Amino acid sequence: MRFLQSMLTALVSSPLRITGRGGRAPVNGGQDIESALAAVMSAPGAVSSLIYAERFLGQVEALDADGLSVLIRHIAATYDIDATSLANAARHYGSEPDAGSLAQIATLAEPRWQELFRRLNGAENGTVRLVRLRERLQVIVNKDSDPAHSDAARIDAGLGALLRMWFNPGFLVLQPIDWSTPANILEKIIAYEAVHEITSWDALRARLAPEDRRCFAFFHPRMPEEPLIFVEVALTDHTPASIEDVLQIERQALSPDDASTAVFYSISNCQAGLAGISFGNFLIKRVAQELRLEHPALTTFVTLSPVPGLMRWLRRETPDLAEQFAADDKPDWPADADSLELAFTAAALRYFTRSDRPDGWPNDPVARFHLGNGAILEQINYGADKSPKGLGQSGGLMVNYRYDLDVVEANHEAFHETKSVLLSPALKTAMKSAKS
Repeated sequence: MRFLQSMLTALVSSPLRITGRGGRAPVNGGQDIESALAAVMSAPGAVSSLIYAERFLGQVEALDADGLSVLIRHIAATYDIDATSLANAARHYGSEPDAGSLAQIATLAEPRWQELFRRLNGAENGTVRLVRLRERLQVIVNKDSDPAHSDAARIDAGLGALLRMWFNPGFLVLQPIDWSTPANILEKIIAYEAVHEITSWDALRARLAPEDRRCFAFFHPRMPEEPLIFVEVALTDHTPASIEDVLQIERQALSPDDASTAVFYSISNCQAGLAGISFGNFLIKRVAQELRLEHPALTTFVTLSPVPGLMRWLRRETPDLAEQFAADDKPDWPADADSLELAFTAAALRYFTRSDRPDGWPNDPVARFHLGNGAILEQINYGADKSPKGLGQSGGLMVNYRYDLDVVEANHEAFHETKSVLLSPALKTAMKSAKS
């Protein structure tokens, strides 16, 4: 299977290069960008469409932020849904419901800019370039003062829907990342690491080279040199309660044959232009299955996860306690930390189990992800991450979520029905003690 996946990646990683006269299509060619756009949309054949798409994409990529904003407004005004024609088609279908009129409604109900993106996707490296374009679009979407804000939001929704189809999990290729992976990919692992910063090549080697450390990434065949998301895994003989134990560079590696536990300690999304398209839930389950096949002795699959919203919540709910860990907004491990452990962990349990959100979902974004993925909240680890980032986010607290592969789908369904946080027996006991 890996051979076939690698072959597929090799085939599609060399895109079709079609140019006007034996060379790459010129970026401008004497056309203004609106004319170049019209040429893409009106091109009668596949070959001419690719030539015009390449030219237009080059011009778009050369635009500054203001220029892109102007272009977005033009696209929205010129290539939107024809509401009048759609209404007429709907009335016609109401009186004569047949396959032809239904097809006409489907065509008219889609903005014409969707076809623009399909054509641009066929250009050289078109998929990755559209992902980069969506990243720029979202800057406009998130800026209320931009005149193109509402237009960009509609176009972003349309492009996002196409990307969601193009990046269907069935198209993704799972690849192991190790110390022999090409340097250009390793550099991106360093750059995209979002949970625990990789500060040097030695630090990266410590995460990839030892036999008890693994890393896996999803790639798309049209983006073979761009990881979409990756997860770092430690193979251990216990459930770790501290990130320092996992990340230390100088240590004695454990033989995978002696490992009973796979610890997912860092999951990083890599492409801002694919925001809102979930890969992590598929990645963890795929990697867990892969590891269980490779190492049958593995019986436990857990995370060691940050709690990014805890201190913000604590400052609002229990400011006196929060101040012990971040007085004057300078995170620090308290000198009397032992005496604060009971109160702090009890507050953390409230944070996890009592939602303050209008929708009733758990307060913490990482909790929503893992619990929604079918995990249970296994263990709360006080003082697990005393780095400035860990103290600033969560007062140094981290948690383990456990993935029981035999019941993970049932947990997923139960959580989405009830929104109740599934707790391990130990945490249920802790909850009773905290109440009493």
